[in-house]
Amino acid sequence: MSETPERQTEASAELDQQRIIRELNDRLRQTGFGGQMLMTQGVAALSFDVQARVFAAVRNYDDFTPENDPWGTHEKGFFEIDGERMMFAIDAYDRNLEYGSPDPTDPEVTTRVMTVLLMSEY
Repeated sequence: MSETPERQTEASAELDQQRIIRELNDRLRQTGFGGQMLMTQGVAALSFDVQARVFAAVRNYDDFTPENDPWGTHEKGFFEIDGERMMFAIDAYDRNLEYGSPDPTDPEVTTRVMTVLLMSEY
């Protein structure tokens, strides 16, 4: 039994939404543009040299798998620096940073926030 044209259109729209969100998340992660970037106290306490390596690891991260990226939106990543497990997480909020974005594909109504943290702080 094949899908109906309506279901095919819905599936295509979902894939387009995932692609747009992924591109917006990647832009923030790789360039720092398109949102806010935060680090926790644990990351801030690291030396500037280690912080530079942490943010380089975030910028260059490409180990997205179905296990750690089930929606294909590149919103979380896990990595290690000097034996310390770390992660980044990107959340899409409304413009007032009070609630989730009403439409994470629309930068006009969304503020992306990427937080970099030590796994021990999670």
